[in-house]
Amino acid sequence: MAAARAGPVELGFAEAAPAWRLRSEQFPSKVGGRPAWLGAAGLPGPEDLACALCGRPLAFLLQLYAPLPERADAFHRGLFLFCCRAPPCCAGLRVFRNQLPRKNDFYSYEPPSEDPPPETGESVCLQLKSGAHLCRVCGCLGPKTCSRCHRARYCSKEHQALDWRCGHKQACLHPDLDGTVPDHNFLFPEFEIVIETEEEITPEVVEKENESEIVGSMGEAPEEELDSMAKHESKEDKIFQKFKTKIALEPEQVLRYGRGIAPIWISGENIPQEKDIPHCPCGAKRIFEFQVMPQLLNYLKADRLGKSVDWGVLAIFTCAESCRLGTGYTEEFVWKQDITDTP
Repeated sequence: MAAARAGPVELGFAEAAPAWRLRSEQFPSKVGGRPAWLGAAGLPGPEDLACALCGRPLAFLLQLYAPLPERADAFHRGLFLFCCRAPPCCAGLRVFRNQLPRKNDFYSYEPPSEDPPPETGESVCLQLKSGAHLCRVCGCLGPKTCSRCHRARYCSKEHQALDWRCGHKQACLHPDLDGTVPDHNFLFPEFEIVIETEEEITPEVVEKENESEIVGSMGEAPEEELDSMAKHESKEDKIFQKFKTKIALEPEQVLRYGRGIAPIWISGENIPQEKDIPHCPCGAKRIFEFQVMPQLLNYLKADRLGKSVDWGVLAIFTCAESCRLGTGYTEEFVWKQDITDTP
């Protein structure tokens, strides 16, 4: 994913991919599964990945590989988005940024191979090169250890209990049975995010199409009626129509990327003002970088847990300077706009 300040918008589409393409060494952009952590040190801890509303562990939603080629210290750069999927909450959201120079402790200086590795099994990585252990359930930092076998690692008591119910109770004292990680029904389905450049729709064409629709449907309507309907058309309608027009050519897009541009909103309600976007702790402003579209919800199968995660737009704002606050993961800002009763 190339950095884009005033250039064309880049669109993300969810597609199935072999497991090896979604591993950290391939620098993937992806939805669901476990995080493919970029930097293997300084991971956000359980307290960073707990829902601010209900306190339960957040689930990994997606990550975006978004390097800044002009910056030596951000040759590799990733954004990691998490959300609460525990009913009845399903509301908490947090996003983290991590960046590395080309020469670093974790990856080769050369680009990764395009060919699958000799071993392409479905093994789950539960320990990073830095030595950090990961939770068996969610793939996030796992500082807690099973007190009986001292092998299984977890981020929280909730996930330890979940793993216990899903088979660790039997496997705990039998190392030969503990080699595979069960499906805990916690992770979102996994897809690769494939990036394409957006093709612009000519505004004049759209306006003419809309005009012909109006003329054709109005027929011989009285002038007073037309005036009344024109006044009734609200700002809300116009914003939603603009949203629909913008995505019309690529209705399956799940993500829009353009660092420093303006997001497209689905509603006229709850649009943030500049004062609503907190500055980075380094003192720099945060700027828009990408947005998650409601189409992604179709891929998540989130409704199987009862009340599901839901949004109209998730807009991610990041430090304009893409600062380096240490070597770990820096929290950025998410703005959630819900879908209103639009026509």
